[in-house]
Amino acid sequence: MSTFSQLVLSSRPLSWINTAFPFAAAYLLTTGRIDATLVIGTIFFLVPYNLAMYGINDVFDYESDLRNPRKGGVEGALLDPRIHRTTLWAAAISCAPFLVYLVIVGDPLSWLVLAISMFAVVAYSAKGLRFKEKPFLDSLTSSTHFVSPAVYGLVLAGAAFTPALWLILVSFFLWGIASHAFGAVQDIVADREGGISSIATVIGGRATVRLAVVAYVVAGLLLLGTEWPGPIAALAALPYAISTAQWWSVRDEDAEDANRGWKRFLWFNFFAGALVTMLMIAWTLLR
Repeated sequence: MSTFSQLVLSSRPLSWINTAFPFAAAYLLTTGRIDATLVIGTIFFLVPYNLAMYGINDVFDYESDLRNPRKGGVEGALLDPRIHRTTLWAAAISCAPFLVYLVIVGDPLSWLVLAISMFAVVAYSAKGLRFKEKPFLDSLTSSTHFVSPAVYGLVLAGAAFTPALWLILVSFFLWGIASHAFGAVQDIVADREGGISSIATVIGGRATVRLAVVAYVVAGLLLLGTEWPGPIAALAALPYAISTAQWWSVRDEDAEDANRGWKRFLWFNFFAGALVTMLMIAWTLLR
């Protein structure tokens, strides 16, 4: 496989929309316009941001990924060691021009949010920080990867942070925590063999699954407190909670079976994204 192909695979194309959409939706709904900042910011959170987030992870997780049977495809690249340095440089170089532009058009508060977002991207995997090996902080950091683009879009656009908006952001953050935690369950065996700690390796698969289910349910309930048609978005949490609950009593030695639920999760994201998009359109028309 060519270096370019490995870099693309490392950036997790299936997940590009998960970071670009929150930024674009937040910025567009706040400003009501399509401008250069929307386009440039969306492109940044679509590809370079994901290459940095996942590429750094693939480089520093190489040893554990060798033991992980799901690596080497859409669920995670198994990068050839010869391009590890290239991957890090590609991530830095692809992000740099976008970050320069976003700093120029922003203000100190937006700089702070962007700095937190990028720090979370690096800190999750990079040697010396490795937040992914700090149980509970790993899920919090992972959720930050997906929520911070939305917060950044809101701040950059000058949004007013109403109680309803806070409910949406907290709900989104809980969704991110639940998703990371459940995703860690399938890797319990590989992570323990590779000497990597995670929320799942520390508290066990059963407790992690139950935490994820509760977080999904609470995320949905919070949306009931938003303005119409926001409460309908609570329906998006149901498939995640119901599917994850299938592993309510999973044993650690059988945790790899949770990969079936994770594959469903990837499809649920498209359903949730479609529902949220339609609700955003409806909200805009009702204003």
